[in-house]
Amino acid sequence: MKKAIILFNLGGPDKIENVEPFLFNLFNDPAILNLPTFLRFPLAKLISNRRAPVAEKIYEELGGASPILKLTKEQSDALEKKINQDQEIDEYKCFIVMRCWHPRAEQVIKEVQFFNPEEVILMPLYPQYSAATSGSSIKEWKDVCKKNQYKVKTSTICCYPTDQNFVKAHTKEILKKIKDLKNFKLIFSAHGLPEKNIKKGDPYQWQVEQSVKKIVEELNIENLDWILSYQSRVGPLKWIGPSTEDIIIKNSKIGKHIVLVPIAFVSEHSETLVELDIEYKELADANGCKNYTRVPALGTNEDFIKTMSDLIIKKNEYEFNDGLYPPKTQCPLEFKKCPCLNHE
Repeated sequence: MKKAIILFNLGGPDKIENVEPFLFNLFNDPAILNLPTFLRFPLAKLISNRRAPVAEKIYEELGGASPILKLTKEQSDALEKKINQDQEIDEYKCFIVMRCWHPRAEQVIKEVQFFNPEEVILMPLYPQYSAATSGSSIKEWKDVCKKNQYKVKTSTICCYPTDQNFVKAHTKEILKKIKDLKNFKLIFSAHGLPEKNIKKGDPYQWQVEQSVKKIVEELNIENLDWILSYQSRVGPLKWIGPSTEDIIIKNSKIGKHIVLVPIAFVSEHSETLVELDIEYKELADANGCKNYTRVPALGTNEDFIKTMSDLIIKKNEYEFNDGLYPPKTQCPLEFKKCPCLNHE
């Protein structure tokens, strides 16, 4: 049986000239700016135009383009190889769909139709669910399928914040970096969200907390000094905290060795390679930090690739509704934006 795996990621501009249109796509997403189209479109134009000069400097630091597509292709190739090795019954083929830049869903659906699978499996490269990330990508895919009158059995892996192999992947990467360190502060850094999103029932923050809790348990280090913080705050709204910048400043001033773990990113991109590696390091140095270490994003870590392979192959072992496969750690009922709760 032929099965198509759709790997969802955010995407990034492939050249400097495309930074502003990339930003427009980002802010024109109703999941990001929840406004009527006639208001959202001009506001997205305005924000992307104003932000473009700063963003262009960030991508210049990366050589003029985001590496996220190249790195996602590496993950796609590794997953396709792994899953076809792990079982011999079905033929799996991976397709990449980016939310804010190419390849977009409208383009990829034609490739999927040509492959003609008997099942499509939606696999977000976002370990923790948010309506603004996984939710937006899944909705766009379903809308494009409807527009193209493409009907096929579809399964969705919602998220995997506490998956055993996902936890193991992070634990191994952290241990490689901290094995000989003393007097360090382990800072788990996740992309932030406006506080209002969480108050409306988005489970993202709770799921990130569960990921960190499981990883700390797996590390099993006595008196481990750690904290979870949030980065990339923009705009005037109040965001969830504490902020990664504040934590870095505080611990730099007291002489801690800063060790940063990107907990919600599985691919290197501007938020890791520029924000964490350059901007936050400069912040740490300016506040007296002598030692600064960053744990890499999971990328093609074999335990992370196994996470996805096992979730897809073994999904029939889990309870599901309407083709949606929930994580083993179910969100509390207060998080009404969790799609698994909506399908009970």
